Amino acid sequence: MPLPIILGLLLLGLMAGIFSGVVGIGGGIIIVPALVYLFGLSQHQAQGTTLGLLMFPVGILAVIQYYKQGYIDYRFVVCIAIGFIAGGYLGGKLAVNIPDVIIKKVFALLMIVLAIKILFFDK
Repeated sequence: MPLPIILGLLLLGLMAGIFSGVVGIGGGIIIVPALVYLFGLSQHQAQGTTLGLLMFPVGILAVIQYYKQGYIDYRFVVCIAIGFIAGGYLGGKLAVNIPDVIIKKVFALLMIVLAIKILFFDK
């Protein structure tokens, strides 16, 4: 892999990690579009790559910081995790069978809906 690509990917990871830690977003909101539009991956490749990197290393480092401040409600964690594990498995099985162009549009629509809600309807 050429050095400029490696450096670009390192910068992308740094920015996504900072945003994830600061505002609690999943890094995929930043990484997936960047991998598609800046690095030329397909939507499926970008989503699979992002899932592969976010599973453990990023999450645990942020969790440590939130835990130190007492900001983790483990009752919620356990309940959500059960659904998240099942949903992640089912979502992955579903996504690989949906055409790339449709997955990309669903991803974009989700980001738009969330942005509108945050900008105009949060108190």
